[in-house]
Amino acid sequence: MPPFARILLALAIGAAGGTAFNLMNLPLPWMLGALFATMAAAIGGAPVLPPARLRPATVAVIGVLLGARFTPDVLGQAADWGLTLLILLVYLAAVGLIVVPFYRFVGRFDWTTAYFAGMPGGLAEMIEIGEARGARVDQVILSHSLRIVMTIALIAFWFRVVQGATVSGAAGAAAGWPALPDLALLLLAAVLGSLLGHRLRLPAPAFLGPLVVSAGLHLTGLTHSAPPAVLVSAAQVILGTVLGARFIGIRPAALLRSGALSLGATLLILALALGFGQAMRAWAGIDLDQALLALAPGGLTEMGLIALAIHADVAFVALHHVVRILAIIVAAPVVHRLLASGPRKP
Repeated sequence: MPPFARILLALAIGAAGGTAFNLMNLPLPWMLGALFATMAAAIGGAPVLPPARLRPATVAVIGVLLGARFTPDVLGQAADWGLTLLILLVYLAAVGLIVVPFYRFVGRFDWTTAYFAGMPGGLAEMIEIGEARGARVDQVILSHSLRIVMTIALIAFWFRVVQGATVSGAAGAAAGWPALPDLALLLLAAVLGSLLGHRLRLPAPAFLGPLVVSAGLHLTGLTHSAPPAVLVSAAQVILGTVLGARFIGIRPAALLRSGALSLGATLLILALALGFGQAMRAWAGIDLDQALLALAPGGLTEMGLIALAIHADVAFVALHHVVRILAIIVAAPVVHRLLASGPRKP
């Protein structure tokens, strides 16, 4: 099959999975349904390819959607977040101290691979830095990809099944299409935000740039509109399809072992997130659900969507994930260099 046909097949499988999850009233149906359907097809050897070129536009739509939740009331709370950011940094250190040895001694990775597989940073950044330091890239990719998938699924199902929250895929989206002036402003936020995100070298630039510009438009009252639900659902299908297609070429035997390790690591990380979330609630008065979403390393875009769905503070969640990614990008190479220069090399 030509590449274009394989991309269309992946999107069709993703759309079918999203539709099935939506009919079953499952949490985040369009993204999770597309993710699991495409992942199953990829592992099963179906001739699918990820619609990777559509991903920037996809996450830009979601960034604009999350930016629409920024209000002047949110900025009034920002001064109280210094303590929670400090708790976040201590939490990241605790994750590294527990999860890296887990991959070394339970997973039997070499120290360098275990280090970059266990760091709670962004997938692309950990792959790039880890490869430069001599880590096994395939193990790092599988560890982070599976952790992200498991974190998203566990968090979404926790809020939906255990707590009974409505974790829909189009929360905060407009029922219909906005008026033409508002639509033009939202499009401007997506395009200009993406350009600024890349120019400023922000983490997740195609997502964070549109979010910041959209937040500015909504904070200043230039628009009160959000992207339409049909566009948001389509964006989530594409995002889920791209995530699921990361498993192309993965053999079931390798996936089974990596899946067991990733499940163990994910449960350790979520247990730590729950503990440090309790600290945020006790010392800073932050709602536990909101704190958990700010700490769980399931991806900035994905955790933002869940925050939006359960009516948590999107700005709080997004800020803590940006700081998490930046802190790991800055600290991980430095710490690894210090460890590598010690008596026991990774």
